Amino acid sequence: MPLKSQSKDLKKQKKSYCGKKKENTFKVQAIIHYKTQQILCVCSCHGAVHDFELFKRNLNQIPVGAFILADKGYQGIYALFSNSLLPLKAKRRCKLGTELKIYNQEINKRRIGIEHVFCKLKIFNILAERYRNRGKRLGLRFNLIAGIYNMELNKK
Repeated sequence: MPLKSQSKDLKKQKKSYCGKKKENTFKVQAIIHYKTQQILCVCSCHGAVHDFELFKRNLNQIPVGAFILADKGYQGIYALFSNSLLPLKAKRRCKLGTELKIYNQEINKRRIGIEHVFCKLKIFNILAERYRNRGKRLGLRFNLIAGIYNMELNKK
């Protein structure tokens, strides 16, 4: 019986609270076209969510026939999306061979353009620093920033 009364006394935590960082967190994921560098889609969520979990939640937003270049955080993507490529991780206490390192370098050479897009988005300090506005509006604001970036890209 005392357990029920104790649970009522505890303060409710927000969905976005991350115990590891001891603060409210948000995750934003963008799908970027490889050649044109345009932002095609933006997905966001509250709380500590793994990149791959957010990817699984938003599989329906990926264009048909798309080819995905991802980073090492998306291990297991082949099971969900066979048309994808990601660098190999070294196993514990084992180093990658020279051939595998060259393979990873080739993938990362293709991904560097995508990383440059994220760098350009961080010019908007709302993405580079701590987000201090309403959490419900984060997705809307990121979509607006993506729209501004795409508009500037089309002007060139």
